[in-house]
Amino acid sequence: MKGIRQLAEHLDISIGTVSRALNGKADVNEETRRRVLEAAARLGYVANQSGRSLRKGSTGIIGFMMQTGPEITGQGDTFFMSVFDGVQTVFARHKLDLVALLCSSDEDPDAYLQRVVARGFADAIILSATRLHDARFELLARHGIPFITLGRSQTDVGQPWIDLDFEGMAEIAIERLVGNGHKHIGLIWPYGDLNLSHLFVQRAREVLGRHGLSLADQHIFRATPSETGGYGVARDIMACKTRPTAVVLVNETLVTGLYRGLEESGLTPGKDIAIVGRQSLQAQFLQPRLTCFALSLRDLGIGLAETLLSVMPEYQSHYPDATKRKVWPMELIEGKSG
Repeated sequence: MKGIRQLAEHLDISIGTVSRALNGKADVNEETRRRVLEAAARLGYVANQSGRSLRKGSTGIIGFMMQTGPEITGQGDTFFMSVFDGVQTVFARHKLDLVALLCSSDEDPDAYLQRVVARGFADAIILSATRLHDARFELLARHGIPFITLGRSQTDVGQPWIDLDFEGMAEIAIERLVGNGHKHIGLIWPYGDLNLSHLFVQRAREVLGRHGLSLADQHIFRATPSETGGYGVARDIMACKTRPTAVVLVNETLVTGLYRGLEESGLTPGKDIAIVGRQSLQAQFLQPRLTCFALSLRDLGIGLAETLLSVMPEYQSHYPDATKRKVWPMELIEGKSG
């Protein structure tokens, strides 16, 4: 027994009466309501969620769009799974469900989101991997779909956002390294037009400039966000005419490959080259212990969900004090690598 039609036939009453009884309508007498509810529980009645969604004009689903591919599968999932846990913790309060919208690295993310929007799949969207100029913001705004971004962009349609404090990370890391006597400092950041990379490099240049130093173009290393990418950067570092004596990593997934590549090339992290990165589950096993920036990814997920719901009319009364735009702080964890 699954549907309302079968339940009505079993009770020999109309589908409309069964529907009103199940939904607590006042025009159904208590005896009928009791019979319907008992039969529904006994026979395993399951509501038709598609029909309910059409009647309510909502799906009860929030989509989280992220990009996938062979270079970021695995460790990248660790980041997002921790964020998802926090997001769904909030959504569960309101009987909402989080669904990951996985855009392949081979597909244009704008086209992918256009398809999702055309299908009316979700009531709201969380966007990640924001770009310097991001057409997805304008698409969602045109269709009146509530959304929040994990990251900023120069495209601004008034949407809420939460972004990690990459400027603060650059400020603290570069000041630390310069204070320790480093004059040739390198940066490692992912390929693509991700806005976080622009924020980080710009602030790093500003801090170096305050000390009469500059960031050499050859010391900006691009890599896929993976262990393989980090391993390749080690080779690039060794190939430099003037090798940097310190590097800062924006992405947390590169560091294990970087350590191994440097060690195979005869450089000891923390001794021959200073390294400052981001905390990850894998980084805790590195020797020497990584000097890194840390944050609670679960708390970040909770913040994303509460802020998104604060701009959705049905839920905003639950979150009147939510900050619509926030730079999320990261804490420096002392290690021995830099």
